[in-house]
Amino acid sequence: MSLKRGVKQMLAEANAEIDTVSVHDAVSLLDDPEVVFVDIREHVERAQGTVPGSAHAPRAFLEFQADPESDAHNKVFSSGKRLLLFCRSGGRSALAAKTLVDMGVPNVAHIAGGFAAWEAAKAPVDKP
Repeated sequence: MSLKRGVKQMLAEANAEIDTVSVHDAVSLLDDPEVVFVDIREHVERAQGTVPGSAHAPRAFLEFQADPESDAHNKVFSSGKRLLLFCRSGGRSALAAKTLVDMGVPNVAHIAGGFAAWEAAKAPVDKP
């Protein structure tokens, strides 16, 4: 079976169009009241640890949570704040950031390397 667009191509397209923030730069934004970290991992992943103070919006429901007309809308997406998305390794968050940009959500970026890079950098971790 041959796909029209595989995940490698989708990731390359997303990374060409979205903002990517290094873990080092992301850590410096932890206390910025105009920045919201958004954990798009599943509940079971988040339970292992997360960025302190992060919002939770699992990737599976992202479009519904981002849409202000949806019953599942999460106000973090209409807050006007800078949104820094992260997943485990950066793939899902890159695709999610691209989706949000395509939907018209402003000021979206994702963290390079995801939560794995965050932990490797010994950045602060909350255990929910």
